[in-house]
Formats: sequence, structure tokens, C-alpha cells
Amino acid sequence: MATKHDLIIAHIENLPVGERISVRGIAKELDVSEGTAYRAIKDAENSGIVSTIQRVGTIRIERKLKKHIEKLTFAEVSKIVEGEVLGGSAGLEKDLNKFVIGAMEEKAMERYITPGSLMIVGNRTNVQKLALKEGAAVLITGGFETTPEIETIADEQALPIISTTYDTFTVATMINRALSDQLIKKDILLVGDIYMPLDKTQYLETTELVKDYKALSELTTHTRFPVVNKNRRVVGIVTAKDVLEKSDQQVIERIMTKDPRMAKKTMSVASVSHQMIWEGLEVMPVVTDDLSLLGIVTRQDIMKAMQLVQRQPQVSDTISDQIAGQIQMVEYDFEGNKLEQPEFRFIVTPQMVNELGTISFGVLSEIIASAAKRSLLINQRRNTWIEQVNLHYFRLIQLESEVVLRPKILEFGRRSAKLDIEIFIENSLVGKAIVVCQVMERP
Repeated sequence: MATKHDLIIAHIENLPVGERISVRGIAKELDVSEGTAYRAIKDAENSGIVSTIQRVGTIRIERKLKKHIEKLTFAEVSKIVEGEVLGGSAGLEKDLNKFVIGAMEEKAMERYITPGSLMIVGNRTNVQKLALKEGAAVLITGGFETTPEIETIADEQALPIISTTYDTFTVATMINRALSDQLIKKDILLVGDIYMPLDKTQYLETTELVKDYKALSELTTHTRFPVVNKNRRVVGIVTAKDVLEKSDQQVIERIMTKDPRMAKKTMSVASVSHQMIWEGLEVMPVVTDDLSLLGIVTRQDIMKAMQLVQRQPQVSDTISDQIAGQIQMVEYDFEGNKLEQPEFRFIVTPQMVNELGTISFGVLSEIIASAAKRSLLINQRRNTWIEQVNLHYFRLIQLESEVVLRPKILEFGRRSAKLDIEIFIENSLVGKAIVVCQVMERP
């Protein structure tokens, strides 16, 4: 049942972009209290459909798009390199487009300096000045200071000039790593990216009756709804099973499932998927920190999102990607005969070993997990993710060993699968793993 809050949000969304909004005007037009109007307007502001601008007031705006997280601001760069801002602090929130290392003649580097770039240089004040005049910020390495003249130029141009004690190579490596980490974070799908917002969510209040549930279920064709109290905080979930054989006059609060599993917008889709599939949940309410209802996420939405992610190309490599990239799938033996089951082979490189010169337990576990997922995808055409790996060594695996993994599917069900993976070196069994996977349902 639509609440006054829902009606206000819907009203605001239907306003033209640029329209001014006031608490008093909303309260009068929709016949609600000013307190209710104020809370709805703040919720709309949090959702990015209105904005409060100084000396203008609150206006309707286009919904804010998700920030391009692969961009770093100069303020973030300063934190990464533990820098001290010497001037141009007004430009700290500008985005870094690229960085240039000032290790060449001035004439040669002019073509590389563009507005929004960052010049990384030592105590070459002439290069610092050139960069600022061309619209680039400056990062001074080696702990050097600059001149008052350059600080003044930085302030006038609103371009930061930052000093760090790190050397140029270290600074470039740190910024590259930060950009790579940001790309990886961008690829991680969050509940906030896919959930159904409040204005499209149907829910019931604790004081409503079973007959209200039946009416809402018939209207929407859904059978599961969050239950909220008078403050719109989630206190339960009600399903068809809960209302079975109950009187139409029974109060929802008496029959609902209390303290349901809930999700937050900042949770990863993968973690929520784990809970929903393992516990057989079809719907999870999405809430704020104080448990106020923001919307819902369904298992179908989760499955679609997870399968979409697995089909996307990787933008940046994680450690897991780097390890998986060294595994070769083999479908034919040395005589050209097709194998009954594909094998996975790799050579133990120096980056894979521990201090004893044998393969790291974590690296081998990651390789086994990758082989298990690829084997199930080939055999069952289903995506999975790892629930548990039980790994047993019979012999230590040394540096430069050529290792062969031979997976065998023991069980494959609707929700989980189990594999036996044998590990060989020169046809000698050196280890064995039992892998349990969660199977991703088809959306």
C-alpha cells in the first residue's frame, strides 16, 4: 500500500528538472504534514533526484549517475603519496587525467603536458612553472620544496603543487596501483547498483491484516513482502506460507517471519547471493543503517547480475586473475587423442612459491578453484563460485615443476556441486582436493 512518503517521492519524480521544491509547498499541495514532507525531500536528495543549492534552494535535478571511480582527484593522490600541499589547494578536488614524468628537456615535454595532468618532477623549478602554466598540477618528489613565486602561480591557477618524500619511480608505481585498484573496485557489483528502489517496492505495515496481504498479492502477483513498522523500519517478511489457513482478520505482525535477512546498498552482490541461495531466500529487503526500508533485491535480479558480471571482460587484473592466467587447459594427450575430461596444466614460477621454494598453499588453492569453475562451465554450462576447498599434500611441489590437475565431478545438483581434483607431477599423485561449489541458477 502506497504511503504518504511514497506519494511525495512519486510527485517529486514527476516534476520537471529545475523546478523549485519547498517543504511548505509540498505539504500544502499534497495535504501532508511539514515533517513528512521534509523527510521525503531529504530521502529524494539522498537518492539524487533533488539538490539543495546555496542561495537558490532545493530543486529537481537529473538523477546522479554513479561516479566514474577510475578517476582519482589530486586530493586522493596527495593522500596516496603522503604529500604536503604547498599551494593551489583550491584545485584539490579536480580529477587527475594522466601523469607525466619530468625527466626530459622542457621543449620535448611540452607536447605531453595537458590540462588536468600531473607533472611528477624533482627540484626543477623551471619545469614546475611550465607545468602550471600549461594547466597541469605538480608533484615534487624527493622531499624538495618550491619557490614562493611558483606557490603563487599554483594558487592563481587553482592547481595543486604537492611535495612528497618518495622518489619518482615509487610515486609513479603508487599512483598506477591506485588507479588499478579503483578499476577493480568499479568492476565489483554492489546491491546499490541493482536493487529495486522504494517507489517500485510493495510492502505491508505491521498493523495491516491478512486480507490486505491477499489483496496486494493479487494486485502484484507477488507472494513475499517486507513488513515495516510505523517508522518504515523493516521488522519482518511475510510470505504465502505465513498466511496459509490464517483468518483474513489476523494481524500481519502476528504471523510474519521476524528479524529477516537484510541487505545494504554497499554490500557486494556476490555476498548477498551467497546468503540468498544457501538459505533459499527469494527476496531480501534493502535497508539503511537504522533499518529503514530502501527497496528490495530479488534472487532473480542477483542471478542476472552475477551472470552478466561473469560475461564481462576484465578491465584490470586481480591477483586471482594473474594466477588463473597461467593455467593452460588441455583437451588432447601428447598423441593427439581427445581426453575424456579436460586437464589443467601450469608450471610453478618463482612468484608462486613460499620461502621454502615450494608452491604457496594459497596459490595452489586458487589454481584448484579456477580449474574447478572452468571444468563445471565446460561440462555443465553453468557458472559457479567456490564454497569450500579441502586440500591435501602427499608431496611438496617444487619450483619449476610442471603440474597437471585432473578434475572429476562427483555430484552436481540444483544448488551445489562437488568435485574431486587430483594433482600430478610426471604421472605421480602429489596432492588431492575436494571442492564444493555453489551453482548459479539460470535467470
